[in-house]
Amino acid sequence: MSKSGFGQMYRKLSSKMLDLVVTPHVLGEVPTEAPAAASEPKQKVVCYVLQNHSRSNALVVDGETRRLKLPAALDPMHLGPHQEKASVLFLQHRDENNLLSTPPHAFPPRLLRLIEILEKNPDVDVELIPVTVLWGRDPEKEDSWFKLLFTDTWSTPSRVKQLVNIGLHGRQSHLEFHKAQSLRALIQYAKNTHPNSSPATYIVSTLNDYLDGQREVVLGPDLSDRRNVMHGLIKSVDVQAAIRNESIRSKISMLEAERRAIGYLNEIVSDYSHSTVRFADKLLNRLWTQLYDGVEVHNFSTVRELAKDYEIVYTPCHRSHIDYLLLSYVIYSRGLMVPYIAAGDNLNMPFVGQILRGGGAFFIRRTFRGNALYTTVFKEYLYSVLSRNNPLEYFIEGGRSRTGRLLPPKTGMLAMTVHGHLRGKAKPIVFLPTYIGYERLMEGGTYVGEMNGKEKEAESIFGIIKTLRKIERIFGKVHLNFGEPVFLDDILKQHGAENIKIEKNDDPIPQAVSDAVNSSAQAILENINRAAVINPISLLSLILLATPKHTLDEEICIKQLDTYRNLLLSLPYDNRMQVTPLSGKEIIAYALKLKHIKRVNHVLGDIIAIEDGQAILLTYFRNNILHAFVVPSLVAALVNHNGIIRRQDVVNMSCTLYPFLKAELFLKWREDEISEQVNAYIDALTAAKLISIEGENLVAPTPNSEAHHQLEVLAAPVMQSIERYYMTLALITQRGSGMMSTRQVEELSQLVGQRLSVLYEFNSPEFFDKALFQTFIKVLTQKEYIRTNEDNAIVFDENFSNIAKYADLVLDEVKLQMLHNITSFTDEELKEALEALAAAKAKKSQKRKKK
Repeated sequence: MSKSGFGQMYRKLSSKMLDLVVTPHVLGEVPTEAPAAASEPKQKVVCYVLQNHSRSNALVVDGETRRLKLPAALDPMHLGPHQEKASVLFLQHRDENNLLSTPPHAFPPRLLRLIEILEKNPDVDVELIPVTVLWGRDPEKEDSWFKLLFTDTWSTPSRVKQLVNIGLHGRQSHLEFHKAQSLRALIQYAKNTHPNSSPATYIVSTLNDYLDGQREVVLGPDLSDRRNVMHGLIKSVDVQAAIRNESIRSKISMLEAERRAIGYLNEIVSDYSHSTVRFADKLLNRLWTQLYDGVEVHNFSTVRELAKDYEIVYTPCHRSHIDYLLLSYVIYSRGLMVPYIAAGDNLNMPFVGQILRGGGAFFIRRTFRGNALYTTVFKEYLYSVLSRNNPLEYFIEGGRSRTGRLLPPKTGMLAMTVHGHLRGKAKPIVFLPTYIGYERLMEGGTYVGEMNGKEKEAESIFGIIKTLRKIERIFGKVHLNFGEPVFLDDILKQHGAENIKIEKNDDPIPQAVSDAVNSSAQAILENINRAAVINPISLLSLILLATPKHTLDEEICIKQLDTYRNLLLSLPYDNRMQVTPLSGKEIIAYALKLKHIKRVNHVLGDIIAIEDGQAILLTYFRNNILHAFVVPSLVAALVNHNGIIRRQDVVNMSCTLYPFLKAELFLKWREDEISEQVNAYIDALTAAKLISIEGENLVAPTPNSEAHHQLEVLAAPVMQSIERYYMTLALITQRGSGMMSTRQVEELSQLVGQRLSVLYEFNSPEFFDKALFQTFIKVLTQKEYIRTNEDNAIVFDENFSNIAKYADLVLDEVKLQMLHNITSFTDEELKEALEALAAAKAKKSQKRKKK
């Protein structure tokens, strides 16, 4: 059998197999042969134009052309003595996974042959009929989530996806023949208007643009085009320079260095898909309504106003893995474009990673210091996203908070965003701080384990399934609040950096810009806290965890809840902060429903207690809102401990401690504003009858009175911060000036903190959080209480020793003695402790290397 005969048999067999599962719906008008004009060539043949190379698409077009009695697409095409195997022309041949393989011709070979024939034979012409083939109905009308995931998008389908398309959507595929265009006329027009380029350049570009426009009618605009983005990035000047440097540095060929760069791009680049986003929208809509009691969104009008004129960079706090999904869901469901999300490469798991990528995620390694090629490729991709004015989203804290507090900022993504903006400004950039609050956490059990010393578990599909199987199906509401925007140009202007230009990808960031980055990070975190939502669970946690046994008489608990709410309403932390509208009684009923607390019945009055095993987890929700109460808590602690204290002493002590609390909790007031704020809280507590004023003195309520008990509960939230401060101060002073390095103090503080936590009825996560000790020592250095010598050891003078004396105004004698005892080490004990820390660190490092 001849080769052509075998081809025809293969075509017929394939067509019959497709006919069993595919019934395309022809849209629009079917092309008809117009009567020939006198000036037209004597011979005219038809050639169907498809965008992407696809055997199945060609077979579908061939089947429909035969059914409609049109010239068959896969029949040979005869032009005088010349013959082509088929009457189909594919505009694009490149594969997104093989950017290196450049075909011998930059244009479809069949098109080049046809152009050559027409130029030699003036009596022939080719009638080009563009054809659109789509698999699946309009995604808006798709009723199956699985089918919706595989409906047609702008991206070229893989072979596997095309097979799935045929199986799922064969009966709902669409085919449209567009208006025929004369190839000879296109050639002539190209010569007249673009004399310096080949006619093929104009023809391919024109037909691609035309078919893109037809697809856009059904699919919306092309927002992904991953293949073209990657191709543009790999050919950019800066990436090509980095590839040359990688070739020299690693002693590899240019081809191998380019393969590495393409590998990085495949690892990083998003693959935004309309169908994936719509699939996720349907799925998440059920999640929020079935697992949760819905999503409460505040201040979204801010987003809508900014979207018109600014490049929005969403910078939410990071509480849970579903933060990604929540924010995108809220934005998309309210009619705005889903942001491109910077996701850690730990989430680039099979299936999950592809879904996230389709929803706009691009992946970033946790660290890429020392990898110049990866750095250049990633920065170039980020620059391309900014240049296209796509909204961005990343977590300013880097990872998820395990304690419920905001973590110190990781400024890497922020710095690269500013760097890209200064390379070529498109729209002005605005950072949008976003508070996310939950009333129950999916990862709650994992967080508790990690804060108790267990190693962080690597993410996996099985881990996610395991978590979903264990969770209770009662999660309350999710709260999302958009905070005060941070305008980048304003911050740059404050630091005199508004006119700085950055030319190339690897240009360093000037100091003024670096200062602006740090200021932006601080402002973002402060504005997240300003937009906090005081939900029922966080408020109740704050109160119950402040009691010795985490229990309260129900009536007293109700009054305490109402007092806290009234304090927030009479003296709001910020006008963007949202406070639960529930009364104290309603809050207790709500928390009982979520199984965070239990009611213990008693003849003398019911008692509210934290459910067994929930205490550690509730510290997480308490810490979400701790910043809103820490200053009034400090005032309450000073008055409660001393009984009678001069008002000015309360103000002075608060001003001394405020810089440490501000750094730890990202409080919004400047240091020169805190005196006024402390006086305002004194007046508010006086109005609430929790303290009284006698001349220049502040007086605590009578012991054992209801007001005294309320003041004690209010005083508790700040105490652990002060205990940690005193503990670190005692460690430094006990060893003496110049005896320990900063790192040793941080690690020893954490170790002693873990020991101290055992003295509580539950392990308080704060004493396991090394970042809090690092922040405290950083502020001590900034305030010049301590400094480091040439040996990197901490040195101090008498002024530093005096700070510890302030603890007498807040901590009782028993607590001071306990803290003094656990921070007292002999030289031998200190040596053993530091050696144990070094050994544990080495063991952990070894485990990481094995992974």
